[in-house]
Amino acid sequence: MRFLRQSLMGLFLLSLTLGLLVYAGTLVRDAVQARLNDTPNMPEARERVFAVNVTPAAFETVTPVLTAFGEVQSSRTLELRSAVEGTLVDLAPEFVEGGRVSEGQLLARIDPADMQSEFDRAESALLDAEAELREARRAVGLEEDALGAAEEQAALRQRAFERQQNLADRNVGTAAAVEEAELAASSARQAVVTRRQSVAQAEARVDQAETSLARARIARAEAQRRLDETEIRAEFAAQLSDVSVVAGRRVSSNEQLAVLVDPDALEVAFRVSTQQYARLLDEQGRLRAAPVQASLDLYGTNLTATGTLSREGASVGEGQTGRQLYARLDRAPGFKPGDFVTVEITEAPLERVVRLPATALDAAGAVLVVDAEDRLESIPVTLLRRQGDDVLVRGDALEGREVVMERTPLLGAGIKVRPLRQGAAAAAPAALPDLVELTEDHRARLVAMVEGNSRMPDDAKERILAQLSQERVPAQVIQRIEARMGG
Repeated sequence: MRFLRQSLMGLFLLSLTLGLLVYAGTLVRDAVQARLNDTPNMPEARERVFAVNVTPAAFETVTPVLTAFGEVQSSRTLELRSAVEGTLVDLAPEFVEGGRVSEGQLLARIDPADMQSEFDRAESALLDAEAELREARRAVGLEEDALGAAEEQAALRQRAFERQQNLADRNVGTAAAVEEAELAASSARQAVVTRRQSVAQAEARVDQAETSLARARIARAEAQRRLDETEIRAEFAAQLSDVSVVAGRRVSSNEQLAVLVDPDALEVAFRVSTQQYARLLDEQGRLRAAPVQASLDLYGTNLTATGTLSREGASVGEGQTGRQLYARLDRAPGFKPGDFVTVEITEAPLERVVRLPATALDAAGAVLVVDAEDRLESIPVTLLRRQGDDVLVRGDALEGREVVMERTPLLGAGIKVRPLRQGAAAAAPAALPDLVELTEDHRARLVAMVEGNSRMPDDAKERILAQLSQERVPAQVIQRIEARMGG
């Protein structure tokens, strides 16, 4: 009996299992057939609309500003060098790095002992030359007096000869007396010639003395100059830089002691491209005296100075490009030679140009504008200048149009857009999702999908069912339901 009872129980459980398996197979078959027979729901195709920021194209007259980087330098820089060799015996207290000196101030002195001795010898030689000249001039006077006496003697001898000759003509005198008188007159004339030679020699001595005196004066002036070169003075009011000597050091000839820098005569040197240089020329091809502003960034505290373009470099320079320009700074407190500054040069004004963000222009030189149907249209423009994050463009087709401020790879001609204008209250409509009207069949299928999803939380299910019960349902909700649930 026990064996029969267990056998019947096993048959009963086997039959029940087979029945359940048959029922499960029937359910799966019915579900598959229902799924195959069900018409798939294809979502309606909709054109995608992009929200873009637009700005109206306004023509105006803009003064561009050219930006460059340069170095501040002094237009008056003088190297102080020793003209003579010697020992530094005296230095001014201001003869230190950064010391301020005034014009004509004595900065340093080299031991003048040797130069003083040379000057004293030149002075003594000058006195000897002056004495020699005075003696030579007195000798000329004496020789001239002697010449005058000799000429008087010659005149007396000549009259005596004429008298003896007259007596001889009257047969009163003798021939011997005439000959003696003639010889005496000839000797007197010879004495006059000798005295004239002596006067000429005395005058030559005077010339030599004057030449010696001039040489002595030159030697004394040179000795005075050498003595003056032992004193080093400031040629102009300035500051000292690169000071490399101290008192007591022996310096050689032409050795650099320091550099004299004028802190008030500052200028900035900077380099621009050839195209930028051409914009700074006037009608005659000369560099305009354009206003310049130099600024030095000091991490929050900026130093600025104004100036004017003064000149340009004579040549490009080996291994360089563009043009080297110089601007004279009017007043630059706080600036020092060697500062690296930002230079802004004011160019000539440009008429009928439009200022746009740099992101509105593509590489082909075109911008996107919004037409009457809120679709994009590409318009070519001419790029004139780049001003920081903005560009200055010119194009007659821009007048009265709205330009897209930021271009993206998704935007192009013919794309439908929703313009977002500056100052308009467009933020609220832009935040609202697109609403779609559903048919009753479509709504019923969506409701069935939501209700049949057992993994969805109850609160989320209630919220989605509430949205589906509205007349217009957000498109994002519909797409999310169909994507997740295979609708």
